[in-house]
Amino acid sequence: MKFVGSVAVVTGAAGGIGSALGERFHDAGATVVLSDRPGTNVSALAAKLNARRSGSAFAVEADVSREEENARLVSEARRLAGRIDLFFANAGVAMGSDLSASEAEWNTSFDVNVHAHRWAAKYLMPDWLASGKGYFAVTASAAGVLAQIGSAPYSVTKHAAVAFAEWLSITYGSRGISVSCLCPQGVNTAMLRTGDRPDAPPNETNVVRAVGAVLEPSQVADFTHDALVEERFFILPHPEVAEYMKVKAAEHARWMGGMRKLQRRVLGV
Repeated sequence: MKFVGSVAVVTGAAGGIGSALGERFHDAGATVVLSDRPGTNVSALAAKLNARRSGSAFAVEADVSREEENARLVSEARRLAGRIDLFFANAGVAMGSDLSASEAEWNTSFDVNVHAHRWAAKYLMPDWLASGKGYFAVTASAAGVLAQIGSAPYSVTKHAAVAFAEWLSITYGSRGISVSCLCPQGVNTAMLRTGDRPDAPPNETNVVRAVGAVLEPSQVADFTHDALVEERFFILPHPEVAEYMKVKAAEHARWMGGMRKLQRRVLGV
């Protein structure tokens, strides 16, 4: 895709990967609509970007865990910016652990990590199909193509996010709709740092740091920008993820055994 003169919507844009994506797309020449939950300071990023280029950034508070809020976000973005060329469903949550995870944790994980993607697509697709063009991208995780040691809700919902993105591409790819799926491993965000307090037990944060580099959000945003320009489906900022995917597909039993070994080494179980 071409970013100059385009309109890009990014959810989960108040910090982390979402903030970096919004800023990178803006630097590439896009008008951006930045969204996050009510109470976050997403408007600060919009103000920062507007100081660079007046009228080029908008902030819309929306709770994407609800269908009606996704519909409102799409409608409001079109009203503010005139259209939507790229919708980047980046908002995500990481919560819960093993089978003891609460029903609320499972429900919230599905609502934000999966249902928000399909709700946004539901309200975007009619106009995109009518015009014969549109770009839908999602932030999933390496956990979505491999597996997550620790959190069952996170691993399962990120797998579902990848599956939904694949389905969208298969279903609409020949009708002018491009789809990409960002699957990073460790990124230096608040989500990763939740397990860093001194009294925290061993957790999936330790696993992420044990298997590869922790990238900065700006590095992920740069990589993602280039992948979107090339319209690649899988966006893998950590190159080792592609290698792990090959091993998982070709030698699944070996890969499963390696994951169990990693769990014992890092989590002690």
